Amino acid sequence: MAQYAFYQSPSPPNQPMPTSSSLAENVWCPRVTVACVVARGDRFLMVEEEVLGEIAYNQPAGHLDPGETLQAAAVRETLEETGHTIALDAFLGVWQWTSHEHGEQVLRFGFAGHVVAYDPDRSLDSGIRRALWLRRDEIEAMGARLRSPLILSTIDAWLDGRRLPLDTVASMLPGAAP
Repeated sequence: MAQYAFYQSPSPPNQPMPTSSSLAENVWCPRVTVACVVARGDRFLMVEEEVLGEIAYNQPAGHLDPGETLQAAAVRETLEETGHTIALDAFLGVWQWTSHEHGEQVLRFGFAGHVVAYDPDRSLDSGIRRALWLRRDEIEAMGARLRSPLILSTIDAWLDGRRLPLDTVASMLPGAAP
């Protein structure tokens, strides 16, 4: 039978708990990002962006904002970077990686979605040059111009049929949808 260790307060009884700022000083945290695989036929939605003075290609992706659910972040980043409003269909998985851009570990939560609307007049995020639809072989051929190896990993998970329920990733944030 499995044994479980439950959280116990590090403070003696009747002593105040450490403040969150003092705890934060002792806790390492990776960067949390989200990304979306959005397919249309045999093509995938990608972004062309300028990163550190170079042109790079990525999926619609970005960092989680404070108080935001992972699912909301995925939808927001796709809209901000491509002008496409999407509905999420599935959770693809979590990938852990050390970024060559900043040397920090990244936890990337991958989702799959489909386009429900497009605003060609929407201004895209700073640094984003354009959104484009590319086949997997065209994406792979970009090699070092891909912003990370996670792009092909998430596309391949989708192509392999991985589709986890969206509620695999739950939020207990105040006001978060169930």
